[in-house]
Amino acid sequence: MNAWLPLTFLTLLAAGTAMAGRAGAQGGPQLAHMVFFELNDASEEAAAELVAACEKYLSGHDGTVYFSAGARAKELDREVNDVAFDVALHVVFESKAAHDAYQSAPRHLTFIEENRAGWKSVRVFDSYLAAATE
Repeated sequence: MNAWLPLTFLTLLAAGTAMAGRAGAQGGPQLAHMVFFELNDASEEAAAELVAACEKYLSGHDGTVYFSAGARAKELDREVNDVAFDVALHVVFESKAAHDAYQSAPRHLTFIEENRAGWKSVRVFDSYLAAATE
């Protein structure tokens, strides 16, 4: 019976982690920060350069739960698809406080300074994530 104890512990640990869902480390909700860039130069090369800059300057900040950046999937052009962007940035923070710290972080400010000239428009969508329900 004791042989099952480690397996039971790991199962409970995994379930607890999954049940924590979208609650931040500080007990509040996680904050999703989604940014959509429309570029002056909408070429694949320009989009790839901005994605690389996102990865260089915007990944790995304290309090980041999830990070990704990528070019728009141009083949997806259904009537409901918003196609007014070239690059999307997705960052989920463990809390609003982590998001707020990111906003004034030197790497974030450097990213803006080095890349803003290439942006035709920027749209930011911030939202709190509801706790996972199962």
